[in-house]
Amino acid sequence: MTAPRALGDADRIDWVRLARTPNVGPVTFAQLLHRFGTPAAALDALPELTRKARRRFQPPSRADIERELEQTRQYGARIIASCEPEFPQLLKALDPPPPVLATLGNTDLAAQPTVAIVGARNASAAGRKMARDMAGGLGQAGWVTVSGLARGIDGEAHAASLQTGTIAVLGGAVDHVYPPQHDRLYAEIAAKGLILSETAFGHRAKAQDFPRRNRIITGLCRGVIVVEAAERSGSLISARMAGEQGREVMAVPGSPLDPRSAGTNRLIRQGATLVRHVDDVLEVLDSLPLTGVSAPLTPFADPAASGAPPEDLQTRILQALSFNPMPIGEIARAAGASYPQCAAMLMELELAGDAVTLPGGLACRAA
Repeated sequence: MTAPRALGDADRIDWVRLARTPNVGPVTFAQLLHRFGTPAAALDALPELTRKARRRFQPPSRADIERELEQTRQYGARIIASCEPEFPQLLKALDPPPPVLATLGNTDLAAQPTVAIVGARNASAAGRKMARDMAGGLGQAGWVTVSGLARGIDGEAHAASLQTGTIAVLGGAVDHVYPPQHDRLYAEIAAKGLILSETAFGHRAKAQDFPRRNRIITGLCRGVIVVEAAERSGSLISARMAGEQGREVMAVPGSPLDPRSAGTNRLIRQGATLVRHVDDVLEVLDSLPLTGVSAPLTPFADPAASGAPPEDLQTRILQALSFNPMPIGEIARAAGASYPQCAAMLMELELAGDAVTLPGGLACRAA
């Protein structure tokens, strides 16, 4: 998105203000930054962009962000922007990356070889042992384990890799221990590993936060191992995201009689790599290329090249949108627009509450 650079205090406040603006997610943040060059310029332009919107897009005040930065610092954590050198490189290559991350612990772990282990919260004894064995063996082989601090598979993977390196990605803020039963595990990871969060200090996790958390888990890693997962589960969403990001998806097979294995067995049928133990996983990881693990970047709108859009272009693009996400190129084709025109208009439609742009160069009509 931008060349690596350290942010000064004023720039950091502007960056976080834009990232924390309601209804400005990672895609819109990236498009605004591409269009206006800096968060400060985007913040200045936001009132005019949203003048006709049905919803208000009010950035938090500078005082609010200064307070968040100070609270984060006092807690022992820090906020890093996606443009900064310390930001995890694999995550930075996502289309687009989360604009900011709060970090607590050893940030060097995110620069080491990483693999995610995810699975069922109501995991079986066999699934729990598999997660422990894989996390422990991968740690001994030099891999850092990434997971989401949930009950079941996540917790087992974290606990088994505390001494070799583990990263917990939270749905809530970096100071929010969830589930509360993992308060001791959280403290150990903060002391020996790394805790990451995309959300503002003090935020308590809600259901809509976990897909974004899962995207960070998979984005941090070269590969993802699903140990147990039901047919409808967050772990399968993580596996889909991993595939979209160009990560290797691995799954542990299970009994067809156990609903906790229905999702992993289906992943294998759909092409995920079957893994039985840590040696299988290491064989897969060792075969992966060192580059090319991230999805191709979305070509954002170029204001200089797009020209002035026709007056009815917004109507045509809105008509071309459906509730099912579609590639922006297909939307542009249906609306008779260029890709840059369509991308620029989609940003304005999203700010108006009529469209949603999604990672991977997709967009859909707002619900």
